[in-house]
Amino acid sequence: MNQDIVLHSSERIDDLLTHELGIIQSDEVFSFSMDAVLLARFANIPRRGRILDMCTGNGVIPLLLTTRSEAVIEGIEIQPRLADMARRSVALNHLQERVKIREGDLRELYLDTGYGVYDAITVNPPYMPLNGSDIKLNRHQAIARHEIHCTLEEVIQSGARLVRPGGKLCMVHKPQRLAEIISLMQKYRLEPKIIRFVHPRLHMEANMVLIECIKDGKPEVRLQPPIIVYDDQGQYCREMMEIYYGSSEGKS
Repeated sequence: MNQDIVLHSSERIDDLLTHELGIIQSDEVFSFSMDAVLLARFANIPRRGRILDMCTGNGVIPLLLTTRSEAVIEGIEIQPRLADMARRSVALNHLQERVKIREGDLRELYLDTGYGVYDAITVNPPYMPLNGSDIKLNRHQAIARHEIHCTLEEVIQSGARLVRPGGKLCMVHKPQRLAEIISLMQKYRLEPKIIRFVHPRLHMEANMVLIECIKDGKPEVRLQPPIIVYDDQGQYCREMMEIYYGSSEGKS
């Protein structure tokens, strides 16, 4: 890793536990969590081409995707502080030639890039709609969790504009909004193809859902086996261990 990267007040470098990657984080802003790691592994991305990560935050998904693809990977983030952290994390890992971070509004990106330019898109969007109640978080955390700068429909509409026909959009979200997600995807000609639920433990309700859709795809959806995070002893199940630390054969 690049040891010359400047860290600002409250920032630290965390280990991504794969391919010796590190990432700049701060408790003052929203840090990545398990959902981003699961999406980065779930996404069926091309080996080459052009990939976009919307709502990229501090850039964790683009960094992880570099371990699975040789494609050009872009991230777009509306918060200047997070976009800056993402750029420095890219430089920290000497990935400037492969990962580009844009600071801007994902709803307006097509005005710069044009329509249908990406082979695959990933997105870990804000999960919670605004409901008029007080958001008891700092501004950075509120934007990451609540639909302040973009609604679910705007995220899906933007993805539909940017991905090419036959290209894929992969999303992680909350199961409570699955019906809404599928309806909006189909509204914008994104056909859900693969759905996978994530359960904290075997006998608990799912708390995350992973969805892959194809632009202009034919109606046909497959439900993959669920991901179970913890076993009865509170330890990561085998699949989660492989996702975080790599398989016994050294893959990651």
